[in-house]
Amino acid sequence: MSWTDPNDFAGSDIEKIQAAVDAAGKQDGIVRIGKRKAEDSREFWLIDSAILLPGNTTLILSNTKIKLSDTCRDNFVRSANCVPGTGKVPPLSNIHILGEGSAVFEGADHPRATGDGAKTLTVGRITPYPPDGDLSKRPTYGTDAGKEGETQKGDWRNIGILLAYVTDFSLRNITVRNPHCWGISLEYCRTGLILDIRFEEKEHVLIDGYPERCLNRDGLDLRRGCRDISIENITGFSGDDLIALTAIGTAEREPGLYGRTEFCGGSADTKDDDVFNITIRNIRGHSSGGYFVVRFLNQRGVKMHHIQLTGLLDTAPPEVMGFAAVKIGDPAYGGAAAPGETYNFLIDGIQTHAFRAVLFGAPLQDSLISHVLYFRMRKEKEAAGFHGCSPEVLDNVKMPDWITVDRYLSEK
Repeated sequence: MSWTDPNDFAGSDIEKIQAAVDAAGKQDGIVRIGKRKAEDSREFWLIDSAILLPGNTTLILSNTKIKLSDTCRDNFVRSANCVPGTGKVPPLSNIHILGEGSAVFEGADHPRATGDGAKTLTVGRITPYPPDGDLSKRPTYGTDAGKEGETQKGDWRNIGILLAYVTDFSLRNITVRNPHCWGISLEYCRTGLILDIRFEEKEHVLIDGYPERCLNRDGLDLRRGCRDISIENITGFSGDDLIALTAIGTAEREPGLYGRTEFCGGSADTKDDDVFNITIRNIRGHSSGGYFVVRFLNQRGVKMHHIQLTGLLDTAPPEVMGFAAVKIGDPAYGGAAAPGETYNFLIDGIQTHAFRAVLFGAPLQDSLISHVLYFRMRKEKEAAGFHGCSPEVLDNVKMPDWITVDRYLSEK
């Protein structure tokens, strides 16, 4: 087995890495990135654009860090089939991103943009929430704010690691630190393993001494069309949801549009959009922004089924109380899923002190949610809650072995 080393190539950091990736395609497809070797003292890699991975490529980070520069408005890594302006996303296979020892992807000190396609860029002190309560109008930090010719919304370029239409893939033993939006996002990816991933992400950060809001810092997102994927040993904290399966049908459009959060375009036929055969095991983490640890959201005709979540330990400190450890469905984002579109969930083993252990926001059927240990911190809260719906939305959903332990913080 042989591999290429970016230190053996000339150019800027991203030019060296991309040259090593391209050269690896002519050999065994393996790129090993160790510490940066240069005349200056900097050992980590500072990149100005995304690393593009073709099929049959293994990217190994060996005790090193890849950091986005302040001039970069792009991903850490994305599959090489995601090229805006081409009108298509051809399938790829056999892409692997592996860490050896300490392997870190880190966002820029002064991101040009953060947040998803619904958020507007701003700089300066954190602005208050909009008076009409529309949280999508919350501004998010970005030095491109107000610059002519630059998109004033977040989009798919803010995602840390972006893979689309990739089969037979894996991501293992990496740390994602303060990405500009979601840490990892998969679209139409199948037959994969995501193992031993740590997230270190905050929604509010100090930049040049000012508190700034960097929105939509989810950890791991599986979007439309993902299936046959195993997720194991996820740790750390995220600014938003730690893990989210969000499959929302959208109108047909060209892929790769700036200002859009998903790279792939939508389709009138949602059959290929369904998300199923997903296993999630051994989650030890929390949402530092007080959102959800694991979220399941399918809408507009997209189905989600045959989902297993086993072993969720909510590690939030006492002063951080998320909305819920697990949320299933939501009446927002265009309306809740219809009956029969979300089913066959097996959720076993939740320990949390969030406002709710499980929050239901849409119909769910033929499912089992068991072994829940709920530490109630407010007298008016219950382990199971309902958002925009009532218990009648549950059809043949069994919930045995739920235990509530009262640990009130105060009488308020």
